[in-house]
Amino acid sequence: MKQLDPFVITPIVEHALREDIEHGDITTDITIPHGQRAKAVIIAKEPGVCAGLEVAKTCFRLLDSEALIGQEARDGREFRQGEILLSIEASARAILMAERTALNFLQRMCGIATLSRAFVQRVRGTGCRVVDTRKTTPGLRIFEKYAVACGGCSNHRYGLADGILIKDNHIAACGGIRAALERVRRQAPHTIRVEIEVGTLEEVEEAIEAGADLLLLDNMPPALLRQAVGLARRLNPDILLEASGGITLDNIRQIAETGVDIASTGMLTHSYNSIDLSLKFQ
Repeated sequence: MKQLDPFVITPIVEHALREDIEHGDITTDITIPHGQRAKAVIIAKEPGVCAGLEVAKTCFRLLDSEALIGQEARDGREFRQGEILLSIEASARAILMAERTALNFLQRMCGIATLSRAFVQRVRGTGCRVVDTRKTTPGLRIFEKYAVACGGCSNHRYGLADGILIKDNHIAACGGIRAALERVRRQAPHTIRVEIEVGTLEEVEEAIEAGADLLLLDNMPPALLRQAVGLARRLNPDILLEASGGITLDNIRQIAETGVDIASTGMLTHSYNSIDLSLKFQ
């Protein structure tokens, strides 16, 4: 699991802090004198999988460069209810002003990691990898995809430049599957594999014959998905097969058992529940 780089974290956190305290914190300004130090902890109020500790730490350090932060947990590890994730010793003002932003990031990232871990557990033993999509919160994609990896799932394309994926609207605009693939093959770099979306057995056959490297089997019910996998393997045993569309915790096992290599679901980054965390002064 690749760690987030500070130069990526800092501008996003700065923007979030500015949103909350650009004009100050009137309550803290009135109640807390300058120079007062404090100790606090972030505690889990329910179990989950950790993600986003460096993001949360950055929230406090940007407001107090001398903050001392103890990391009791680790990204990618499970935690129990009542467990301390971070301990902070810093300016009381800094802790109070950074509290909500730090928790907002950490609760959401832990929620994504926890849901991702649940998907991993459901497909265990099938050989299928669960991956995310680009259905992410604008501006927070790198944090959300990192949280997916913390939970044990894999990342699909980060952005549109990371791979060729010919979707239904590309096909419509080009005039068909074969026409779209021919255009791509004429201009695409030889180092990039080409994936195309298909929804019927006829389209599976056409796409493979036209030279696709990967097939996105879109919104196929399990019975049809199993047929598509069998057909694709007969035509090209090495082709990679991705199932997508309507994939949930309830049906992921059934989909994985059809023999697909990959199952992609936007649920990981748009339908998670934030983990309940709390910051308490000691």
